[in-house]
Amino acid sequence: MGALRKTVNNVLEKVLIFLMGILVLDVLWQVFSRYLLSSPSSFTDEMAGFLLIWVGLLGAAYVSGRNEHLAIDLLIQKSTPERQRLLHKIISVLIIFFAITVLIIGGSWLAYTRFALDVRSAALDLPLGYVYLVLPFSGFLILFFSVSDLVSGDFGS
Repeated sequence: MGALRKTVNNVLEKVLIFLMGILVLDVLWQVFSRYLLSSPSSFTDEMAGFLLIWVGLLGAAYVSGRNEHLAIDLLIQKSTPERQRLLHKIISVLIIFFAITVLIIGGSWLAYTRFALDVRSAALDLPLGYVYLVLPFSGFLILFFSVSDLVSGDFGS
């Protein structure tokens, strides 16, 4: 599972670099059109917000795959190695529960209802279901990484 994990993280890293590049270009165009052309672009604010959602959620999956997510690990540091393994397993199970219930189930429902109701964004006229598809997608990635941690016993500490 280690090779697959590494491949998924490498692909995710490249996607994040691409999305961040588009986000930077989008914001630069907004600044350029607003201050130099005196005619602000109508779609850049909305597009920046959508890209930020995607970068934030996919970034959370990425750091989850690298075991570099923000954590307050004072309790783990003060525990014995056996207790550390137990705490890591409990944390992984809680992350799996969150990924399944909130990101996968809740995110899928949110994306489905946005598609079913044909809710569209104001400036881009984009179906909002596409924006919210990142929730279940990142949820599956976090689930994959957490299950991989549980199976391998490697918790990145």
